[in-house]
Amino acid sequence: MLSADFCHLSNDIEMVNRSCADWFHLDIMDGLFVPNISYGLPVVKAIRSMAEKPLDVQLMITGPGRYVTDFKQAGAAILTVHCEAVTHLHRVVWQIKNEDMLAGVALNPHTPVALLDDIIQDLDLVLIMSVNPGFGGQKFIKNAVKKVAELKEMIVRRNSNALIEVDGGVDGNTAVELVDAGADVLVSGNYIFKATNPEKTIECLKHIGAEEPTEDDEE
Repeated sequence: MLSADFCHLSNDIEMVNRSCADWFHLDIMDGLFVPNISYGLPVVKAIRSMAEKPLDVQLMITGPGRYVTDFKQAGAAILTVHCEAVTHLHRVVWQIKNEDMLAGVALNPHTPVALLDDIIQDLDLVLIMSVNPGFGGQKFIKNAVKKVAELKEMIVRRNSNALIEVDGGVDGNTAVELVDAGADVLVSGNYIFKATNPEKTIECLKHIGAEEPTEDDEE
């Protein structure tokens, strides 16, 4: 939603409601952990009041453990914190889970997935950043594809149920590579909201990696 038109936010929320998108992805930025300030709890609550799908909230902020309950009360269903912003990651992950939200951990482009090996079984989601966080519309960092594959191997090896989410520079081309590498969830902002037909663009992304129908299925 960072790329939505905030002068007409309700229109873009209704568009996402109509679309085949699964979640609303909300980027919370504090100007400290990342060099930008986005929006906070009042906007999350406003979106929740209109949204017909779960809110997937990413905290790009310092000290995210201080606000876990606040974002639960604002309507978050999934809450993701950055590995780089948390000293006691296990504690914060379980703060989130104990509030009956799905718990995610995000990794910046320079952060190796190996750092999650000891906690991957506790996670519901891992978010691979394929751009440096802070601004929309950035160029996709190709190394993210390799990181997705490495993470997928870790998840299988450790018998984890964590979903792999990717955010940054996701479009019709990069999405194919990411899904092939093992990504489960694609976050796309600028590519969708700047499209001539955003709902159709979402539909095309949703069908990437879907199995082609067999003759039996067609019958």
